Amino acid sequence: MNQAPYVMDKSRREVVLAALQERCQQHDWKLLAAHVRTNHVHLVVEGEARPERIMNDLKSYASRRLNQTGLDEPARQRWARHGSTQWLWTTEQVSAAIKYVVDEQGEAMAVFEALES
Repeated sequence: MNQAPYVMDKSRREVVLAALQERCQQHDWKLLAAHVRTNHVHLVVEGEARPERIMNDLKSYASRRLNQTGLDEPARQRWARHGSTQWLWTTEQVSAAIKYVVDEQGEAMAVFEALES
C-alpha cells in the first residue's frame, strides 16, 4: 500500500450509496440491498451481467462520483483489486443475503433495502 487505508465518513458513504443506486438504475440492475460501511461496501444486486462486471462497474462509478464531489483527489485508491462475489440461485439465498447486508453489519451506516425483492 502506498496510501493510508481509505475510510469513508458519513458524507462519503452517502455519496457512494447514491452513486450505487444511480448506476444500478442506469443499467437496469435491481439493487436489492446495500450497506456502505467506513471501509467497505456490501451489496445484493440482480442483473444481467456477471457479478465481477457489476462489482467493477459500481466501484468505478462510485470513485468517479467521489472525485466529482471534490471529497477525494482523483489519485486516491479506495477499493481492493477484487472483492467477494457470489451467485444467489434461490429466493432463500437472496433473502438471507439481504438480511446479512442490512441487519448483520453492526451499526447501520448508509443502508438501502428495496421495498420488494
